Amino acid sequence: MNKEQSSVLKAWEATMRKTQAAKKRANSIFGITSMANVAQNDVEEDKSVRASDEPCFSEKILPNGDYYTGQWHDNFPDGQGKYLWTDGCIYIGEWRKGKTMGRGRFTWPSGASYEGEFKTGYMDGTGVYIGANGDTYKGQWVMNLKHGHGLMHYSNGDAYDGEWRRGLQEGHGKYQWKNRNYYVGEWKNGVIFGKGTFMWSNGNKYEGFWEDGLPKGNGTYQWPGGSFYVGNWSKDPDEQNGTYYPSETSSAADLEWDPSSVYNDLASCKICHGERVSIMPSQKRLAMWYSTKGVDRPRRPSVDGRASVGIERPLDKTSLWENDGDGNSLREPIRNFDYELYDDTNPKFNLGLPLKVPKLGKRQGETISKGHRNYELMLNLQLGIRHSVGRPAPATGFDLKASAFDPKEKIWTRFPPEGSKYTPPHQSCEFRWKDYCPVVFRTLRKLFKVDPADYMISICGNDALRELSSPGKSGSFFYLTNDDRYMIKTMKKSETKVFLRMLSAYYNHCRSFENTLVIKYYGLHSVKLTGPAQKKVRFIIMGNLLRSDYTIHRRFDLKGSSLGRITDKPESELDNTTILKDLDLNFIFKLQKYWFQEFCWQIDRDCEFLEQERTMDYSLLVGLHFREISPNGELIPCETRNSSGNSQNDATHQLPRTDMDQLLQDPKSWASIKLGTNMQARVERMIRKPELELQLVGERTGVCYEVVMFFGIIDILQDYDITKMLEHAYKSIQYDPTSISAVDPKQYSRRFRDFIFKVFAEDTCSF
Repeated sequence: MNKEQSSVLKAWEATMRKTQAAKKRANSIFGITSMANVAQNDVEEDKSVRASDEPCFSEKILPNGDYYTGQWHDNFPDGQGKYLWTDGCIYIGEWRKGKTMGRGRFTWPSGASYEGEFKTGYMDGTGVYIGANGDTYKGQWVMNLKHGHGLMHYSNGDAYDGEWRRGLQEGHGKYQWKNRNYYVGEWKNGVIFGKGTFMWSNGNKYEGFWEDGLPKGNGTYQWPGGSFYVGNWSKDPDEQNGTYYPSETSSAADLEWDPSSVYNDLASCKICHGERVSIMPSQKRLAMWYSTKGVDRPRRPSVDGRASVGIERPLDKTSLWENDGDGNSLREPIRNFDYELYDDTNPKFNLGLPLKVPKLGKRQGETISKGHRNYELMLNLQLGIRHSVGRPAPATGFDLKASAFDPKEKIWTRFPPEGSKYTPPHQSCEFRWKDYCPVVFRTLRKLFKVDPADYMISICGNDALRELSSPGKSGSFFYLTNDDRYMIKTMKKSETKVFLRMLSAYYNHCRSFENTLVIKYYGLHSVKLTGPAQKKVRFIIMGNLLRSDYTIHRRFDLKGSSLGRITDKPESELDNTTILKDLDLNFIFKLQKYWFQEFCWQIDRDCEFLEQERTMDYSLLVGLHFREISPNGELIPCETRNSSGNSQNDATHQLPRTDMDQLLQDPKSWASIKLGTNMQARVERMIRKPELELQLVGERTGVCYEVVMFFGIIDILQDYDITKMLEHAYKSIQYDPTSISAVDPKQYSRRFRDFIFKVFAEDTCSF
């Protein structure tokens, strides 16, 4: 180190010592990741740098005490450089426009370190993390979380080699304890879950199914001498049963062996979760300086008080705004496209027209009160549900026998008006109630974590159901519970047969993929009126995908086909309950990297399941809540929010801004946000050319809006039967066969996926 560098370092150390007292009084300046402005003389010093577009070497002591040495371009670290924060954190490696990007090494004051790949400030790619307590992880990362394959050596002597998701063990992996016991098999959310083998150091072995870290279901326990025990395992002795097969050398004492002893042996084999990182590299903001590009002024602070460093805003240079005289914008930014703007009144075709939040429609559905044509049917349904859910039943695990899925597995109950030994008296006519596969649906409700009491109150409480104003295209009627949690749909006989046929596969799919986007079903029933009418109504109970505390402003039903996939209503008649279709879509949905990867993976799994079951005509239902709305009802793009974040908010429905970095520190806190539910995301506006109105995906504009998203796959019970085959043949004569909805399940699945992967994209900008 030369004298000049030494003097700079000494000056930095002196500045750092002076900041320690202030840092303690403010409870650590990095607790709020503050951004310090550089002094005016620093601005003057940087004028020489601005004159050149070539990177240069620079050493800087920033006013808050931070120190940087390395390559510099346009007043940002760019290239190789070293940054020292006053709290002792250090980064040495590659930079791009003020963000850690490429390979580098980040060290914490505790002694912990990460060396590997970075992307936009996050540990992302492959890298090695060595904790202060000696934990070492070598493998793949996504947004500061272990994600992919990795090898973890814990300081207590344990080791794990396998797959990770969201920072926890999930997938296939091997965990070895320091006492030489080990497990090889499936994991879920950081615990042993699924099929796997546990080997004790004394040679004993259990091979079978697990749940929440313990044997559950079918499994075999073996001894080195050749004896083994086969049966159903459960921590509950009442659910445990099996057979012991002794070897030739077994003694009489071995016959008294108790399977419960295995659970005692496993109690000492705890999974080590490692240390928690106190602060992530992406949370270490840089002191703010000026950019030579555009206007010479500080970057706009974000809503939490931090500034965006090194992010060029195209909006600053390319937007044209018209004002109403009071400073309120009337038009969105007009970008330079390769086609002229058309004078059209539909914002779907004209970027010069602002997008407005649709008017609020009336609450969906007509309340079924006394005198309504379906009042008695509602009473029958509520009586039947109360009887089915409240009926005592033996406790069951998630491993169901094949007989539980038999279509003949159903329970008939007669409901006379005067009541019976098992049913209460009621004011409706006599009817017969049928429960299809009751054990399966009871277990599904348990799997979906539905509380039986809440379920009954929602459907059978004092509040009446609501009937939607018109039946669906299939002719089925829909009913909503008063709290909007559940939707009840009448079923055709053919749909009932399809569902019963695929029920076993549906159950196994939902059990295997906790984040499945396929709609959740909670019960399948029928009501048959006695007497001359002999009317029979079959219906299914499902979750309402768009039930939310937030106002759903836009709803889209997306299939990937174009024929007839447009709404007939003009723009002025649309409200927030209108369901738009493929050709109405004017957004690209942008998800954060982790969620986008999870979404693509899950869409593939769900489509494989539906293709295997020979179903088609399903769609992705998407609901959007726009977070920023101006006083006159216009949607405010991300770039146009003022520095304080003020805008017209839906006070009772506005999602509080969550710090993504803080959220990533604790993966378990992600439970409040699930794939398809309450997802913070952005949407990018699309524009269509009027002459290409039938084009499924328009041109992206770069104008983005912050939203809360809800989505899931619905209408999965349409079989590709002879009716659909004839429809396909007939329409293929008149129209392009690829544009119609009724196609072979394999082709439908491929087209659906191709379209969905075009309208969903990874958001490369952090929130």
